[in-house]
Amino acid sequence: MILKNGTVRVPYQIISIDLPEKSVRYLSNLGVKVGCRLELVSKTKTSAIVMLKSSRLAFDASILSKINVAEIENKQSELPLSQLKPGESAYIADIHTIGEAKRRLMDMGLTRHTKVYLRKRAPLGDPLELNLRGYELTLRKSEAQMISVVKLNDKETR
Repeated sequence: MILKNGTVRVPYQIISIDLPEKSVRYLSNLGVKVGCRLELVSKTKTSAIVMLKSSRLAFDASILSKINVAEIENKQSELPLSQLKPGESAYIADIHTIGEAKRRLMDMGLTRHTKVYLRKRAPLGDPLELNLRGYELTLRKSEAQMISVVKLNDKETR
C-alpha cells in the first residue's frame, strides 16, 4: 500500500521507496528509509505530516505516492507516561523530544525498555512519583507527556 492512502494514527513500516537514487539518499538523511517505522499525524488530499521517531516531516503527494508501506500488526498500544494510574507499571517505548530535554530525561535513567512503576501523583496531578532502576524519581506532568510507554498487564506488574 502507498503511504498516500494510509490512515492517520496507524503505525506503518516502509517496505520500499520508488524514487530516484538522489531522492532516496536525501530521504535517508532525514531518517526515512526502508524498514523504519512511521505514523501519519495528519493528512490532506495533497500532503501529509509524518511522525518519524521524534521528528515530524511534511511531504506532498508526489513523495507520499512513491513510498510503499505495510501496517504494523501486533503493535502494543503506547500511551503517554502521564496517563498511567498510580500502581501501574510500564516499559518506556520512546522519548518524543530532542536535544537537551531528551538528554536530561535519559540522564535520569528514562531510556527505552526501562520498566517504570507509578507510585503516586500529587493531589492536583503534577508531579508524578516513579520507581525505576531501584530508585524514586519525581517528574513533571509536562515531561511525562513526552514519554510514550507500553503498559504491562497485571501479571507483569512490579
